[in-house]
Amino acid sequence: MSDQDNTKQQGQINIELDENTAEGTYSNLAIINHSVSEFVVDFISMMPGTPKAKVKSRIILTPQHAKRFLKALNDNINRFESAHGEIKDYEQPQIPLNFGPTGEA
Repeated sequence: MSDQDNTKQQGQINIELDENTAEGTYSNLAIINHSVSEFVVDFISMMPGTPKAKVKSRIILTPQHAKRFLKALNDNINRFESAHGEIKDYEQPQIPLNFGPTGEA
């Protein structure tokens, strides 16, 4: 194998996506918390008029990855709006949040 082929192979990542993950999880609310070392994003599916909602997925990112994610999401939103028009942001009522008992780690 040549050095060029070896370099090309090393620069690629093989990503696998199983069927359950490929289906995705619907979320209409995200709550973001952070510490000095990490950002925690909880994705929630909340039904209108229901007083209870469940965290469907939690993603934990380093501050560096959170910033890269923000940039990537912003770039994708700009491309989407260029192709499909501005995404309208509707006012939402403030949702009182309760995560149950709190503790310290």
